[in-house]
Amino acid sequence: MDIVIDTSVVTAIILNEPPKTALIEATRGAVLLAPPSLPWEIGNALSAAFKRGRLTLAQAQAALAAYRKIPVRFVDVALDDSVKIAHDLSIYAYDAYVLRCAQFARAPLLSLDRQQIAYAQQLGLDVMEIGEI
Repeated sequence: MDIVIDTSVVTAIILNEPPKTALIEATRGAVLLAPPSLPWEIGNALSAAFKRGRLTLAQAQAALAAYRKIPVRFVDVALDDSVKIAHDLSIYAYDAYVLRCAQFARAPLLSLDRQQIAYAQQLGLDVMEIGEI
């Protein structure tokens, strides 16, 4: 089974946040898909944690080492289609890339971001939800 994941899922896992166990269980045996923007979004999430004083450089480096162990298959998404989604939903392109990835792959989206889940549902996409969200 293919599952599209977003940054919220990856950061919860690599930063050992409470939904980590449920996320790992929900994705066990699945092929994890994401748009090629995922590594940059993870870098942005880590830098945001620096700015808030929630993360040290050593912790970020450990998180990146954990990220590198997650087998993610990157799916190229059409920029034109993604920009149209961003326009139609009035969202950031990075969020649209994930939604377009789920559309293109015809795979459910797993996210911890309630707004992203709402956008996916608005587009008629399948969504996987974790009880700990």
